[in-house]
Amino acid sequence: MAQVVTSATLDRTGPAPALDLSVVIVSWNTRDLLLGCLRVLDAALGDLRCGAEVLVVDNASSDGTRQAVRARFPAVRLIELERNAGFAAGNNRGLALARGRTLCLLNPDAEPRPGALAALVGYLDQHPTVGVVGPRLLNPDGSEQAVGFRFPTLAQVFLDLFPLGGRLAGSRLNGRYPSAPRDRAFPIDFPLGACLVARRAAVEAAGPLDERYFMYSEEVDWCRRMRAAGWEVACLPTAEVVHHGGRSTGQQPGAMLVELHRSRLRYYRRYEGAAFVRAAQLLTRLGVLKEALVAWRRLRRGELTRGQWRERVRACGEVFRLYGDHGRSIDAETRQATRGA
Repeated sequence: MAQVVTSATLDRTGPAPALDLSVVIVSWNTRDLLLGCLRVLDAALGDLRCGAEVLVVDNASSDGTRQAVRARFPAVRLIELERNAGFAAGNNRGLALARGRTLCLLNPDAEPRPGALAALVGYLDQHPTVGVVGPRLLNPDGSEQAVGFRFPTLAQVFLDLFPLGGRLAGSRLNGRYPSAPRDRAFPIDFPLGACLVARRAAVEAAGPLDERYFMYSEEVDWCRRMRAAGWEVACLPTAEVVHHGGRSTGQQPGAMLVELHRSRLRYYRRYEGAAFVRAAQLLTRLGVLKEALVAWRRLRRGELTRGQWRERVRACGEVFRLYGDHGRSIDAETRQATRGA
């Protein structure tokens, strides 16, 4: 197994150890999932020659996360934030302290299979033009969740808001790679941020994650900047990671729906033309009106409580207003969803 470098090792005076990999995990009230993730890391790290370190950035959790990590995983370097700074800012805090020549962003609800992280590092070592590599993500039942994505198009915007099901869901039109091999690596636009490994040189070329994305789209923006800097992005599907998706964001579904669309609008405005942005605004406003109607029907059928219905409708209303003011409110500094405790 790879040597896991302890906090005590990292705090010694003298030159920093030359580590193969730094794993950064940002957690917010996901104690049990985080502990499950940490339990499998030794096996996932395999035989990395120069060892690895694990950094957990806790976004002011109130569920005993910090105490559990200290008690059960003393080798983990725990970084305690005083407020919920969001996914991008939390990762940047960990990346700034990381010592590895490669850097892994890993969600607390992700469990890499044995040797998966070592395989991703090995792939970067063998392919010097690749700056970022992601694994094949699996659902807990073993079915495939994702192998990578294409940068957003208006077709993807439409299919996300108005899913038609069938083959379109996993099609190229919807930004997927349905015919890509599953036994060897292939190029992609970006992997899901649940797990990716980046070369330090690529991170230095692209800069840190954009902290204006509180949640969502930060990895899309990051990979786009890395590609602009000349680095390739790939998926290695033989490296597998089980992803219990949405367990952290599911704690505040209404707020996270707003953050999802806020981040998407920020991304569209940064990288797409005015016509694309206007079309995306129109589609999104129609999409959230549809969602509000669906929520009302679910309330009538007894599938939602009145409180859940109100939260959903309130979130849909906020997204509708957000996409109607040309994105001015995405630059507001303080929001209910981002305050944290």
